[in-house]
Amino acid sequence: MNALNQIIIEGNVVQQPKKRQNNNGTYYCYVPIAVNRSYKGSEGKYVKEVSYFDITTFGSVAELCEKWCPKGRGIRVVGRLHQNAFKTEDGKSRSKIEIIAEHVEFKPFLKKDAEAAECAAPGKTAGRKKKEAKQSSCAEEIQEEQEEYDEIEF
Repeated sequence: MNALNQIIIEGNVVQQPKKRQNNNGTYYCYVPIAVNRSYKGSEGKYVKEVSYFDITTFGSVAELCEKWCPKGRGIRVVGRLHQNAFKTEDGKSRSKIEIIAEHVEFKPFLKKDAEAAECAAPGKTAGRKKKEAKQSSCAEEIQEEQEEYDEIEF
């Protein structure tokens, strides 16, 4: 009987991934991510917690991650857990659990956080023509980014 081994995780890329090739010629890529969580503690104050996970991608997914996962980019990963067992130089047994990605989704991002906030909700103080011009430029920017994503081969 096979046991269920599946995970869905969403976080931000911690460092730019680099594509490598193993002895069989298969490309792989390590993508470390940080997952943020906040919860209400026992004293009633919100506590922020960060967990770090190592994601490993293979083949065409590895090539896409190298190209489209800059540091700070949000990604959603569907995959499985894998345990690597090894011995240290002094002979002690150790293990590490990593996530083997089967599917990666790239969360959209804009060039600047300030522009993103303005595109999402233009300020009330701007005049009507200024608002319309800003909305038009934001729409053009989003359209350009969408066209770039549409060109990605999966």
